Amino acid sequence: MNPITVQELAEAVDNFVKNRDWEKYHKPKEVAMALSIEASELLEIFLWKLADRDLSDDELKRVKLETADIAIYALSLANACGFDLGKAVLEKIALNEEKYPVEGSKNQFD
Repeated sequence: MNPITVQELAEAVDNFVKNRDWEKYHKPKEVAMALSIEASELLEIFLWKLADRDLSDDELKRVKLETADIAIYALSLANACGFDLGKAVLEKIALNEEKYPVEGSKNQFD
């Protein structure tokens, strides 16, 4: 199976929203709020866990599905705002490379 591109994912999310006539609800503010809520649901899985505890199979499945929800809403937000999320990610990585050069970034938290 070939890898799926960010553009293909964005189109799949766009089709899902359009097929349900949800564009009227998928405005940037509402989608940003939904993204934040999904991120909180992901965080809830880790609440009160010891840092060294492994996730159970059920918890790992929940992490996978909540992460997918976050990705879906991030793609939906990019669609609603009219930008290419893949290009935005590459742009942000380039900015982070300038801000955090390799020298000085390695082992800084040891």
